[in-house]
Amino acid sequence: MATVARQPETTAAEARGILGWLTTVDHKKIGIMYMLSAAIFFAVGGLLAVLVRLELALPGGQVLTAEGYNRAFSLHGTTMIFLVVIPFLTGGLGNYLVPLQIGARDMAFPRLNALSFWMFLFGGLTIYASFLTPGGAAAVGWTGYAPLTSTTFSPEVGVDLWAIGIVLIGTSSTVGAVNYITTILNMRAPGMSLFKMPLFTWSLLVTAFMVLLATPMLSGALAMQIADRNFGTQFFVPEAGAPVLWQHLFWFYSHPAVYIMILPAMGAISEILPVFSRKPIFGYAAIVWSTIAIGALGFTTWAHHMFTTGLSPVLEAFFALSTMIIAVPTGVKMFNWIFTMVGGSLKFDTPLLFSIGFLSMFLIGGISGVFQAVMPLDRQLHDTYWVVAHLHYVLFGGSIFGGVAALYYWWPKFTGWKLNEKIGKIHFWLMFVGFNLTFFPMHILGLLGMPRRYFDYPAARGWTEYNLAATAGALLIAVAFFVALANIPISASQRAKAGDDPWEADTLEWATSSPPPYFNFARIPVVKSLRPVRDARMALKDSARAAGD
Repeated sequence: MATVARQPETTAAEARGILGWLTTVDHKKIGIMYMLSAAIFFAVGGLLAVLVRLELALPGGQVLTAEGYNRAFSLHGTTMIFLVVIPFLTGGLGNYLVPLQIGARDMAFPRLNALSFWMFLFGGLTIYASFLTPGGAAAVGWTGYAPLTSTTFSPEVGVDLWAIGIVLIGTSSTVGAVNYITTILNMRAPGMSLFKMPLFTWSLLVTAFMVLLATPMLSGALAMQIADRNFGTQFFVPEAGAPVLWQHLFWFYSHPAVYIMILPAMGAISEILPVFSRKPIFGYAAIVWSTIAIGALGFTTWAHHMFTTGLSPVLEAFFALSTMIIAVPTGVKMFNWIFTMVGGSLKFDTPLLFSIGFLSMFLIGGISGVFQAVMPLDRQLHDTYWVVAHLHYVLFGGSIFGGVAALYYWWPKFTGWKLNEKIGKIHFWLMFVGFNLTFFPMHILGLLGMPRRYFDYPAARGWTEYNLAATAGALLIAVAFFVALANIPISASQRAKAGDDPWEADTLEWATSSPPPYFNFARIPVVKSLRPVRDARMALKDSARAAGD
């Protein structure tokens, strides 16, 4: 790895203290603010999940009323998808790392980047402001199906605030996607062709294109919903079959959104596994093309959520086939990750443990999803707890495990010091056991016919033991995250200096100091291979050896 002797283009000092954070356009600070905001929303969404599980632990009322339960699970789903997973992975990790990985000073449009963050934050606050309205927060599920969202069934203002908040968040995502695409395609370091880019950056590029194509569909649907509720339009009136129109519009966004949430996590795993296996990623080009294939095929599967709505047999067959086909590029990635580890010198630090957790949990989620491509099975499993289990194995087992792996891996880059390994491993095992204890029994509940979104259930159906186990698992997950939270001040007090490249990694973010300076690189690096930092490190070792001889 060579460097271009060019001094930083901008050295203007930012304001210090809280004002500096509020007015910053530095991609690193914006990334940290995304991650911190997502962590706070995660705590709120997690609390709502615990309340839901406490309510369902036993038959009969426990801690919530029926209406309170509806609000809790509605806001839990909305929070985790729109305010946690996407902003943490795409807004947080992406903002911080992409310019560093491609050798750039900042994002292409720094002020637009800051605008994107503030729109996201105010969108989330708008959703939660609905608790302060007379009717309370929205109780329409995170899917907001028509006609439940009409003023006939949901007259409260909270539904409008819910929709407005998501539109703000969607606009933030769209603005951010334009910024990512422009930055990645135009600001790469000299010598870094597209097929020399880090795989995490590749995942963000494909994700940005998906966001740009999918998000306006959801924003438009929500705008129509707001117009129906407030201006007398009739986009989603039941008499015209329009509730099915809402489902088409909603799922055209929300199924690609599954891949918008998982691709950045996949990119992070693709960076972590070779570093902790001490060997190159297996099949770099195959992973790139499979990422592109997932991005394209993700737009062909949305109606597999709608097999019970009376689609024509031709459409049902098409969407069943597309659902099976999209498993192929995902399988390619899975084999590449496994072969990266096979024969490697594995170092079982916390990032690798969470990466292996990602592989195993996402595999279970993917397999259970293919079951639902078989229409006779789907008709039996639709709207049961099987779907809840599948969704969480994909999004929690995939996106959250992958996001936590990334956090442990890049924490030294953010702070200059490592998180405590012993506490990190305790965090992993508590989370791994708690996750499976929570969500695996839900497969059985689904097969036994327990419907999702129900506030209560009869004791005679044989569901109590599985629900009790799921609630115990949810509490264990909560303990795991308290352990993770405690790790931060404990590790900060120990201040185990990590150095600039503690993992002996491969990509450009490790070529600068930890944490990086305002301008990222004193000199713009010149890239000659897929593993520029590793190659520079090996060249230094060879030079030192030659000098010693």
